[in-house]
Amino acid sequence: MDKLFTEATLLLYLGVSLLLGGAVMYKLRKNRVRMGKRLACDVLLLVLLELFCFLALSDVMGFSLFSLACLIFYASISAGMLPVDSKAVLITGCDSGIGYALARYLDTLGFDVFAGVLSKDGQGAAALKSSCSQRLSLLQLDVTNSAQIKEAYEEVKAVLRNKGLWGFINNAGVLGYVVDGELLPMKMYKQCMEVNFFGAVEVSKTFIPLLRKAQGRLINICSLGGYIPMPGFSAYAASKAALSMFSGVMRQELSKWGIKVAAVYPGGFRTSIFGSERQWNKQDKDILESIMPETREDFGEDYIFKLKNCYSYMIEACSADFSPVLHDMHHALLAKKPNYMYTPGCKNFLLFAFHYFPLWIYDLVIPRLTVKSKTFQHKSKGL
Repeated sequence: MDKLFTEATLLLYLGVSLLLGGAVMYKLRKNRVRMGKRLACDVLLLVLLELFCFLALSDVMGFSLFSLACLIFYASISAGMLPVDSKAVLITGCDSGIGYALARYLDTLGFDVFAGVLSKDGQGAAALKSSCSQRLSLLQLDVTNSAQIKEAYEEVKAVLRNKGLWGFINNAGVLGYVVDGELLPMKMYKQCMEVNFFGAVEVSKTFIPLLRKAQGRLINICSLGGYIPMPGFSAYAASKAALSMFSGVMRQELSKWGIKVAAVYPGGFRTSIFGSERQWNKQDKDILESIMPETREDFGEDYIFKLKNCYSYMIEACSADFSPVLHDMHHALLAKKPNYMYTPGCKNFLLFAFHYFPLWIYDLVIPRLTVKSKTFQHKSKGL
């Protein structure tokens, strides 16, 4: 009798699993929802829960718990994507890199794109104008210039009239020099904070009323470096960490207005943020002029001169394919239930190692993964 009851219970579990699988696949196909990492992890957890319920709990309790988990899982699946319907989106930092690619991509999808550029007469602006539709509008927008921010707001408001702004994407950013935090000139710390944080905050505060009118989306391009510590990125990482926390707080505060906030943490992508060879050659002079004599002696000039070699290594290690970022941005803008955090192109094992491994293991491994270790080898005394 017990054997028959167990076999019947097993058939019930299998029946519920097949029913859930079919329902989920239908919902994914109908709503054009992709099977991402998060959904795959949820499926794995559900399978493990099924095994636990069948093997460790009584038949009635186990089957009830598993059935409830299936219902919750099905209800939690994203409800699909909204139509574009000529929704308006503003992007900062569209002169090159991710901002430039994103402006072109959203234009092809049918968005009314406002592309903020540092120079409306620059090459990037000209390329956007020639390659995109008439829906794309160029905005002169330096995020550190309050006057330009206000002028851009008035220009966008006049075009939209009463429609409201659906999406605002904080993309503009600077990297500065990739060097030890002690060597980095203070002007680089200030520049990173001015552009990556204060600029992003001021532009967000200015355009939120238009987002509120449309109950739209605020999307901040953060960085993995602002989430876990990486050698050589002290100024950039600090500014992005501030932006990440700002994003989290705004997600809580703006939800009452129907505005959804997402933070995007791209991995290594090949953009102009790494600077030019002229800027790399200027780095040595800036560092030597800003540090104390004792610091110069401790590190050694030979070490300082070699620091700029890391840029070529980083560029080679980065991907020129922006599609993971573009697809995640598409989801953040149009998903009925967008994620709060996206990590396109990120090495997620770094996040896992930082949170779950002993800290000394992370500190030992991370320098060898971010830049070539020989770039940062000290030959001076005490290092």
